[in-house]
Amino acid sequence: MSNLRQLPRTVVVLGAVSFFNDLASEMVTPLIPILLAAVLGAGPLVLGLVEGAAEAVSAFLKLWSGRYSDWLGGRRKWLIFSGYLLSNLVRPLMGLAGNWPQVAALRSIDRVGKGIRAAPRDALVSDATPPAVRGLAYGFHRALDNGGAMGGSLAAAAVLAWTPLTLAQIILVSAVPGALGVLLVAFGVREDGRRLAVHERQPLPTLQWDGLSQAMRRYLAVLALFTFARASETFIVLRGHQMGVGVVELLLMWSALSFAKALSSLRGGWWADRLGHERLVLFGWLSHAAAFALLAFAASGLMLWGAAIVYGLLTGAAEGAERALIGDLAAAGERGTAFGWYNMTLGLAAIPAGLLFGSVWQWQGAPAAFFLASCLACAAAALLHFWAARHIALGRRNS
Repeated sequence: MSNLRQLPRTVVVLGAVSFFNDLASEMVTPLIPILLAAVLGAGPLVLGLVEGAAEAVSAFLKLWSGRYSDWLGGRRKWLIFSGYLLSNLVRPLMGLAGNWPQVAALRSIDRVGKGIRAAPRDALVSDATPPAVRGLAYGFHRALDNGGAMGGSLAAAAVLAWTPLTLAQIILVSAVPGALGVLLVAFGVREDGRRLAVHERQPLPTLQWDGLSQAMRRYLAVLALFTFARASETFIVLRGHQMGVGVVELLLMWSALSFAKALSSLRGGWWADRLGHERLVLFGWLSHAAAFALLAFAASGLMLWGAAIVYGLLTGAAEGAERALIGDLAAAGERGTAFGWYNMTLGLAAIPAGLLFGSVWQWQGAPAAFFLASCLACAAAALLHFWAARHIALGRRNS
């Protein structure tokens, strides 16, 4: 893929930052459902609450930080740095938690860091990248993000299998790769001073919903529905744990899922630039529906492995396109705010989505929960195609 040479240095460095941050994060995240269930005695409803609350806590911060970075004239680096620093200071402390409310609190503070950095980072990628390779840029970023996730879960599995360290101690060790990511932001990310001088101290974009374009409003509304289908991937780990799959094997499965997503993310970004970002989003949502239907019917560890890898391959292809489409629809001086709305939409839907999935699992069983998510993904894809696609196409031409 020779087009990778067209990616700006900023995009490459931010991809490396995400690699190290996810290397640290995924030494922890797949262990959370095991920590809650096996050590702290909590079930799927608590997992849904923990994961949903963690995302919702950061929702408003994502809108604020993106909007604030626009007001600063596109100076986004130090917001990104602060967010990564907070997450990597707090996340290892989950290894010291003695009950699930402490895990929930620490997980939420970790997501506060994500709330501070996510929208400015996504906007900085869009700022730095020519429109013709924007899908590739986000696909590249997601590929390294998923590559770090694969490395983190492999590292956790290796440490657990070959050393006497406990789950809690592995979580503490995650501070090392996290620190590398923070240092890389501080010393590796550079902003374009000439572009910043032109946009310095812009008036704050409006926060009113009506201030967004019709295309953006429709896309975000459908995205909110799809978020109810996008249950946390930690539920896949919990499903395996309930089937009796061992911790090391679950970490290896998580790693395989992340590797599958990394493989398809980069190629998916390349496809998105050629076929259209909205078409890849539609493909990704339909793929999510198909993959969750497979997870609903997985009745053994081997079937769960296969369904998880199919899920990673199919959904990873559209991860970059979803963000690239926001960049397409937003004006240059409002990208931080647009990505803030995008991330806030995901965050606000996260608590009811997590509680819905966890509640259905608790009272109707895991297959019913995965099948419901599959149906919701189909509904969101239908709305995207029949209700929002024409407005999105017009929005892209007018942006």
